[in-house]
Amino acid sequence: MIDIRQIRSDPDAFIRAAQIKRFPVDIRRLLDIDARLLDAQRELQEARTKQNAAGKEIAGLKGEAKQAAIENMSGLKARAKELSDAIAELEPQFSELMLLVPQPPGEGVPVGEDDTQNVELRREGEPPQFDFKPKDHVQLGEALGILDIPRGVKLAGSRNYILRGAGARLHQALMRLAVDKMIAKGYELLSVPVLVNEDVMEGTGYFPTGRDQAYLCERDGQALVGTAEVPLTAYHSDEILDEADLPRKYIAMSTCFRREAGAAGKDTYGLYRVHYFDKVEQVVLCRNDAEASLKFHQEILTNAEDVMRALELPYRVVNVCTGDLGLGQLQKLDIETWMPSRGAYGETHSASRFHEFQARRLNIRYRPAGDSGDGGRPQFVHTLNNTVIASPRVLIPLLEVHQNVDGSVTIPPPLRPYMGGMEHIGQVG
Repeated sequence: MIDIRQIRSDPDAFIRAAQIKRFPVDIRRLLDIDARLLDAQRELQEARTKQNAAGKEIAGLKGEAKQAAIENMSGLKARAKELSDAIAELEPQFSELMLLVPQPPGEGVPVGEDDTQNVELRREGEPPQFDFKPKDHVQLGEALGILDIPRGVKLAGSRNYILRGAGARLHQALMRLAVDKMIAKGYELLSVPVLVNEDVMEGTGYFPTGRDQAYLCERDGQALVGTAEVPLTAYHSDEILDEADLPRKYIAMSTCFRREAGAAGKDTYGLYRVHYFDKVEQVVLCRNDAEASLKFHQEILTNAEDVMRALELPYRVVNVCTGDLGLGQLQKLDIETWMPSRGAYGETHSASRFHEFQARRLNIRYRPAGDSGDGGRPQFVHTLNNTVIASPRVLIPLLEVHQNVDGSVTIPPPLRPYMGGMEHIGQVG
């Protein structure tokens, strides 16, 4: 959430942010409601102050003077009631609009309408050149007996799948490798709920704008998360931390659920866009400092790149344009991995920084240490997150890039200890 004082002082910045990030929120209407709300709150306070003074005065009056004071008191009560009713009507409107105000993009974020206008920053690794006709991941997975999409669809409908045998083991190996690498870097592993209260989804910025993408449990006021970012970031909601305890660096491995509403006919083949998947997510809470945020943004990006290099997968890093940014993201850097069957790079990771956007909604603050010049008042933390690994999407490049002429797949060396020393899936010959 944005500080309303920032919107008051520079409304044009937020009008432009809404335009270039493609979020239809009426900033002028918000400011009008804000002004009316402030006026009503101010007048109500004045009316109550007068009521208190009049109440004390009445006790010492007699006759006509007392009657006049009583009538004046009745008028003040009636006006206070009108103002209270007006405030009760305005506050929900104000809150609803505030939840829709996007954070302006940071410096260096390219202006664009969608992911086709994201800007490539660099490439790592070379796409493979096959001297045979390569198979796609579905062909490989079915031939090797490690992927069963038809039965997944039979059980749960479209965009579902089942991993079998070595495929399931490979999936688990990816998760375990990512967790071990992050623990070695000093991140704390948490096991978190994937069914959370709706206010947690709202606090992290996924509601109300992304509500149609979530699986809801309306009877209980809860939702299944689309990423462990949600419970990890909200872990310290309504808390005041000590600056000495920052940064907080967390990871979680969880199943993620996404309805993919509006994605009909888009990326329907294979494992690219599915309704459930497993992911290791990393989240950082740091002090309220732009340079610190930038440093951790690079750190969480590097963490993911280290995993991709270990898997020997070619990828590129892109600077995501304004039209492809979420409501609260200041900047997002995606890792896109080469997928031979698509003849293109496909998104596998998103590294985002939010400054205090999520922390304001979740009320996560810290108490500055020493003489910080702010009177020791608690400040909102900055939050960041990124994928470490997500499967089965990463199985697309993993299977396709490391396939062999005989239809087998070579397992990258770092995964072999998690698979009992297995070096290949299928025959090598």
